[in-house]
Amino acid sequence: MTVTATSVDQPDHLQPPSVQGARGRRLLRLVPALASALCGVLLYVSFPPRTLWWLALPAFAGFAWLLRGRGWKAALGLGYLFGLGFLLPLLAWTGVEVGPGPWLALVAIEAVFVALVGVGIAAVSRLPAWPVWAAAVWIAGEAVRARVPFRGFPWGKIAFGQADGVFLPLAAVGGTPVLGFAVVLCGFGLYEAGRLIVERRRTQTVRKAAAAAALLSVAVPVAGAVAARALVSDKAEGGTATVAVVQGNVPRAGLEFNAQRRAVLDYHARETLKLAADVKAGKVPKPDYVLWPENSSDIDPFGYPDAAAVIEGAAKAVGVPISVGAVVESDGKLLNEQILWDPAKGPVQTYDKRQIQPFGEYLPLRGLVGAINKDWTGMVRQDFSRGTEPGVFDIHGTKVGLATCYEAAFDWAVRDTVTHGAEMISVPSNNATFDRSEMTYQQLAMSRIRAVEHSRTVTVPVTSGVSAVIMPDGRITQKTGMFVPAYLVQKVPLRTSETPATRMGILPEMALVLVAAGGLGWAIGSGIRARRSGDA
Repeated sequence: MTVTATSVDQPDHLQPPSVQGARGRRLLRLVPALASALCGVLLYVSFPPRTLWWLALPAFAGFAWLLRGRGWKAALGLGYLFGLGFLLPLLAWTGVEVGPGPWLALVAIEAVFVALVGVGIAAVSRLPAWPVWAAAVWIAGEAVRARVPFRGFPWGKIAFGQADGVFLPLAAVGGTPVLGFAVVLCGFGLYEAGRLIVERRRTQTVRKAAAAAALLSVAVPVAGAVAARALVSDKAEGGTATVAVVQGNVPRAGLEFNAQRRAVLDYHARETLKLAADVKAGKVPKPDYVLWPENSSDIDPFGYPDAAAVIEGAAKAVGVPISVGAVVESDGKLLNEQILWDPAKGPVQTYDKRQIQPFGEYLPLRGLVGAINKDWTGMVRQDFSRGTEPGVFDIHGTKVGLATCYEAAFDWAVRDTVTHGAEMISVPSNNATFDRSEMTYQQLAMSRIRAVEHSRTVTVPVTSGVSAVIMPDGRITQKTGMFVPAYLVQKVPLRTSETPATRMGILPEMALVLVAAGGLGWAIGSGIRARRSGDA
């Protein structure tokens, strides 16, 4: 009997050409998958704390190259891989203290939205002027992600990676949707321009309409950003205010940052007393008010007289009102509350956080989550209740808008402070839970976008850093380090005018969603007609 070695036992160069060719084709099919994930990673690298905002353009150009003309199944897979490449590293901070389970689950769910957007982009890629339709589809996907599930998760909006970019002024035109649309459109336009150049070299012909659409897809966003600079100003319209931002630091990072009773409150009071001493010594000007972070009082000052006494002592020492962040229990409800504490009158105004964080401040699907891991339910023993009114403190005639931490990611939660009269905005936050991760830098970039979007000074008091003062043009003029006690004092402009973005609110986003719907409808209709023609 003769024994013949099978092809799989032979070195590649000795195998039959048909086997080598099949293996080569299989490997070749993996190239788009790998490229899609790498384009997602490239998009992540464009986000803070890096200032490589421009990398978003080649990331979307590459994504367009991979999706154009694809069927829905391939587009779904490539879109999912792009989403994983982008969101896995971007959201790594969500697993800092709770392990990889919640982080991976969040990314797996959020990447589904990106996958569906990929299908939409592939569908409209056959239409005339397709970069416009495709960019609108991306923004429609962001609009959905910002609302569902569990009232949405807008983290990763393209606009939030553009705080240092040339497109930033467009935030004042139409908010995060218009800014994000311009970036994505420009990226898709760059790909289309390159594709048409290659096509011209191959065929020696130019499709003028397609070339014009590609050129405009790049030129219009850039020209619009240049023109929108006229909307960006840090000129005072309602006078100025001298504001102090206090970062008291915490005893320890992580979920147990407030495990030592009253330590966090004492740290913030101590830094405020230092501020008061420096004011008395003439080292810094006296502020008109002081802003403390979210959770700067680790015990309820309404329930514990010792906490109230510490806050009152700090307010009297500095001689001006202090906005204090505390967890407050009222009528059986747990509230994430900002309290305006007057040195003479005590607590005079409050604001209850309205956009509370799922799986952080309340636990959806508590029974299911407990069945998977009982430790996770222990982290959120009682759900927080939502506030109902916009946060605007009137401090001796100056109106300060409040968007607490997670709320800065939501367009409506910041905008309605301005429409209710805010002349500046404060974003009190507590990032101690996330240690030294990129989360604090990502959130700081959001606040810079909000400053330009609404043409308001934005202060960011954070328990453990990075705290900052941001001008209405998005510039950071002062900031602290991380996990250090510090205070910032600065005279800031108060502004009263409203940008087009503030006035229009949700309208630009809804317009882009309608454009996306129109493009998808056109693409689906064209596909149906083409199949009918083929059948005939």
